[in-house]
Amino acid sequence: MSDTGIEKRKAEHLRLVREDSVLHSKPTLLSDIRLVHQALPELNLSDIDTTASLFGKPLKLPLMITGMTGGTEYAGELNRGLAALAADQGIAFAVGSQRVLWRHEHLLADFAVRDIIGEGVLLGNIGAAQLLHEPMDRIVALVSMIEADGLCLHLNPAQELVQEEGDREFRGVCEKITELNERLDGRLLVKETGAGLSPETLIKLRSSGVDCVDVSGSGGTSWTRVEQQRAVSERSQRLGRSIGDWGVPTAFSIIAARSVLGEQATVIGSGGIRDGLDVARVLAAGGNIAGFARSVLLQFMDHGAEGAAQWVEQLGEELRSVMLLCGARNCNELMHVPRVYTGELKDWLAAYGWPGQGRT
Repeated sequence: MSDTGIEKRKAEHLRLVREDSVLHSKPTLLSDIRLVHQALPELNLSDIDTTASLFGKPLKLPLMITGMTGGTEYAGELNRGLAALAADQGIAFAVGSQRVLWRHEHLLADFAVRDIIGEGVLLGNIGAAQLLHEPMDRIVALVSMIEADGLCLHLNPAQELVQEEGDREFRGVCEKITELNERLDGRLLVKETGAGLSPETLIKLRSSGVDCVDVSGSGGTSWTRVEQQRAVSERSQRLGRSIGDWGVPTAFSIIAARSVLGEQATVIGSGGIRDGLDVARVLAAGGNIAGFARSVLLQFMDHGAEGAAQWVEQLGEELRSVMLLCGARNCNELMHVPRVYTGELKDWLAAYGWPGQGRT
């Protein structure tokens, strides 16, 4: 794709994600996780500890702003603003795809926000398809290029198939993931982009040595719908309509990730996270951190940095309240509080022979 084409596509992405029409019409299934109320929590609100960690660095809240986009003038402003927000709130931040930097080195300042985020968690970002087309040294260098703590590798085959200029070849990615994870000494976070991670995919990632994932399940932004709306050809528009709701729901993806990868893995639950109760459900289902993109993007675009900060603070307040009502003193305890799985989520669990009720 031409340089101008990449910039145009990134600008269109930012414009389209504002529209509710790009959301999945099917739910995250997080509401099928019923946390059990404890009327005698024997806790004060001041006792609640929401700290977490990622790649060995502390977080004040178990939250992460996941990668969105890059390569446009506004994206640079967005990255700098959200990096400042992450530093102030003590949460993790991932930039959008750094692919554009290989053709536009002058845009490095839009991604190199270490001076803004300080000692906070900063992650780079590149698409898995690039593993098949670029030298591994070039991929690894993306981390040092912005002084990141690690690299997000995003999987997006459904989006690529609808995208008119997208990739169509995916064979060989697993082997490259193994190599990249070794080259980065485990500082690799493999993530989906709104279609979730199935148990089968998670088993492949485990075989590649990956122990840090972001499930990015269905129920939030549908990138197949985004590509459908920017498509010119009837072929892409029809395919986008057909698989617009394709994916594994967020709630099931989180439970699957914890079950397949084990207790020592780092699981980030994203895909349609809208409030502090959703964050609590993510952690109860087995996630270490809840991630979000569109929600904070809209706050930033509509209400500026102050509005986005207030939204994150509200998430923290809601999370602490729910933790108290569950009798959980910290995030680890929240993973083990009584809960009941209901509805369609219970059906997904039953299909894989997993229990329909949470740990107590």
